[in-house]
Amino acid sequence: MKTAWVFPGQGSQAVGMGVDLATTAIGKTKFEKAQEILGWSVIERCQGDETELSRTIYTQPCLYVIESILVDLLTEKGQLPDLVAGHSLGEYSALYAAKVFDFATGLQLVKRRAELMSESAGGKMVALMKFDRSQLENAIANIPDVVFANDNSEQQVVISGTPEAVDQLCSQVQAKRALPLKVSGAFHSPLMATAAAQFQELLEAAHFMDAQVPILSNIDPTPATSATLLKDRLIKQMTGSVRWREIMLSLSSEGVTQATEVGPGKVLAGLIKRACPDITLSNVGCIADL
Repeated sequence: MKTAWVFPGQGSQAVGMGVDLATTAIGKTKFEKAQEILGWSVIERCQGDETELSRTIYTQPCLYVIESILVDLLTEKGQLPDLVAGHSLGEYSALYAAKVFDFATGLQLVKRRAELMSESAGGKMVALMKFDRSQLENAIANIPDVVFANDNSEQQVVISGTPEAVDQLCSQVQAKRALPLKVSGAFHSPLMATAAAQFQELLEAAHFMDAQVPILSNIDPTPATSATLLKDRLIKQMTGSVRWREIMLSLSSEGVTQATEVGPGKVLAGLIKRACPDITLSNVGCIADL
């Protein structure tokens, strides 16, 4: 029986998330450490204004801190996964869970990543639901400056690029729903190249260890434990696609029978339920779930 832990990214945040974790010794220590590194309180942000919490600069560190605390609480109970994966920002939590880096290293990376991504401008992202995949792939191949940012499932993707290119694609591809995302830039696209280059310096200097359990990375959903390879994949993550649909298929092919979404919300569990009906699912987002 193989178990996977999966970690959600931006979009799963909610006011009130993680607040109960401050009642645990592990949570209290981590929240205090996070405040030292960030210069602001995760707990205060999570109890504050929804619009403020949804700003990239706050969302990403808050999610990483909360997911890391949940990892520690699960580990304390003697639970360990056989495989881990995270969606976009969630990949940092997955790397923490696999002991590739310590909490502070991960948070320093996430803090800088959030700053650089929130500073990027001039791009557009749109989520598409229920469409003809071959028509969509054909349009992406023929329209410059637009790419798959998140290939979430057979019938749910996010496209990213220049506003003109994204609008052109949306006019050519019929989808049941097209939902513009409230983000500053074209995340997970070549338009993030400048931010990615700035981030790479910090990433290359960070100390990574070989993973204790295999990780399915966003840009390459094949299991890996090598510190060098995992870092290389993370360097490419900011400009590359989140290949979540393939990650889910890898869970099945790797023989995973149970998957736990560690973090707020149930977005990933919902996607896995539809793509891999044979996998038993659970969610750990608060103390009660433990």
